[in-house]
Amino acid sequence: MEKVKKPKSIYYKFLGKTYIKSDSIVGIAFILPAVVLGAIFVIAPMVISLSYAFTDANLLRLDEVAWAGFGQFKRAFTDPYLWNAFKNTLEFVVKVVPLQLLAALGLALILNTKIKGNTFFRWAFFCPVMLSLAVTSFLWMNLLNPQEGLINAFLGAFGVSPQPFLESPKQAMNVIVFVSAWQGAGYQMLIFLSGLKNIPPELYEAAGVDGAGSATKFFRITLPSILPTFSFVLVTMLIGAFRLMTQPMIMTDGGPVDSTMTMSFYIYRQGIKYRDVAYSSAIALIYTVFMSVIALTLRKVTDVKD
Repeated sequence: MEKVKKPKSIYYKFLGKTYIKSDSIVGIAFILPAVVLGAIFVIAPMVISLSYAFTDANLLRLDEVAWAGFGQFKRAFTDPYLWNAFKNTLEFVVKVVPLQLLAALGLALILNTKIKGNTFFRWAFFCPVMLSLAVTSFLWMNLLNPQEGLINAFLGAFGVSPQPFLESPKQAMNVIVFVSAWQGAGYQMLIFLSGLKNIPPELYEAAGVDGAGSATKFFRITLPSILPTFSFVLVTMLIGAFRLMTQPMIMTDGGPVDSTMTMSFYIYRQGIKYRDVAYSSAIALIYTVFMSVIALTLRKVTDVKD
């Protein structure tokens, strides 16, 4: 029986490949809403922000915008408050990334073993991730209250004097580092766990026959096997750390004495509180370039595979 040939009109070629028109229309219909929303809420704001960076735009007088050239960028590089925010951000990144990375990897290694209640512990460690950063921040604010907080009450039972925590310039950033690591480690834990599950158990059995101990197995088998996963987690965690804003905004409002003011929060404050959208756009552009360079360099160094 002869096969019925489909008319050529239902096909079209694009970049040397042949596609079915009806399938393409369905695909376009599915992605079109996302493309439109992305253009409106992502691309358009980026373009507007980029244009504002070279002006003197202020939210209170957008009808009187004048060209300022590189004036906002010169202002940024001589702003001591901006450099303080940058220093605080670097401090947060240097402290939280190793802490959260080790916590996530440690939890994943524990859960990768056959322990009783494994499913419960997975849920318990991942539970903080499901809470919003705002809820987490308010929760810890109450726990760390110097007068009525549960943590100070617990410390008092052991004779420890009440701690100022978020009210101390020396303790506030460390508290935010701990809260951030506690809240986010569960997500990276699952990524590490998926990498650990892909390691063939025969490798550990062979190493055991050769008399390898736990440390040798970890450094000779586990770590090399999850290196791509480790690199991916490191890059994404680093980018997330550089974007810190919610915790200091809610828990300390950037204080005390600007000790927890971060770059993202400083950009937000300049644009929203002080209405100086030109300056905030210029800072955002500088910071975006800086983060892009860091991320691309780290991907190059760690050889992250797509």
